[in-house]
Amino acid sequence: MIADPWFTVQTIDDHTYAISEYGHWESVHSFLLLGKEKAVLIDTGLGIANIKDVIDQLTMLPVEVITTHVHVDHIGSHGEFEQIYVHEKDKDWLVNGIEGLTIERIRQDISRDITLPTPNTFHPDTYTPYQGEPTGLLHDGDAIDLGNRRLIIHHTPGHSPGHICIFDQTNGYLFTGDLLYDQLPIYAFYPSTNPLDLVNSLEKITEIPNVTQVFGSHHTLGLHPTILDDVKHAVKYLRENDLVEFGTGVHRFNGFSIQF
Repeated sequence: MIADPWFTVQTIDDHTYAISEYGHWESVHSFLLLGKEKAVLIDTGLGIANIKDVIDQLTMLPVEVITTHVHVDHIGSHGEFEQIYVHEKDKDWLVNGIEGLTIERIRQDISRDITLPTPNTFHPDTYTPYQGEPTGLLHDGDAIDLGNRRLIIHHTPGHSPGHICIFDQTNGYLFTGDLLYDQLPIYAFYPSTNPLDLVNSLEKITEIPNVTQVFGSHHTLGLHPTILDDVKHAVKYLRENDLVEFGTGVHRFNGFSIQF
């Protein structure tokens, strides 16, 4: 058991952990995947607290960070790790920040609706998102070998240009980042998103075989793979009704919703 005032650590199996931030309105999940030779950390959370303090309690393996996409709530503790990977189409955001997203807006969003005490090191008025050069770039179809565990990278743009999903081929776990989760809408309604790409990406993940569980980066931890059948029907409905464009609003389906 890991006792931490900010992070909640949940065991998915003996070699897979979710590190969650339930004290923030976004309910962010990062995921630690242990292999025989190394570990992968999928995203590093909000940066309100240092996720590396938790990771160091869970493993002594060398850790590589795989970034689902470069939004503030997924790169918060990137600066604590030496090995950071991102899809090539999100690299510019990681290095230079997202154009048009002001620091005032970032600080406002990061500090609202917090329900747990935050560390003394967290100061909303001086909070600054990570910027830096990645160790390497990811591409669609890349395979990452952890020694006894194989991960496949799927480029799934729409929520961001370089958004990726990670499929743990060994266990059947599909980590969907902000492409698919429940409770609140999947966002594709602001200028840096692309509704058409998002719908194409949703269709793409329905074609991945042997998925045993779906793990989004927000809200409910672990969704039954039958949600992918619902996604397939949603894609068909959105296309047939010419709804895949900005301004068509919130579209609700069985277990999830999308906002364009």
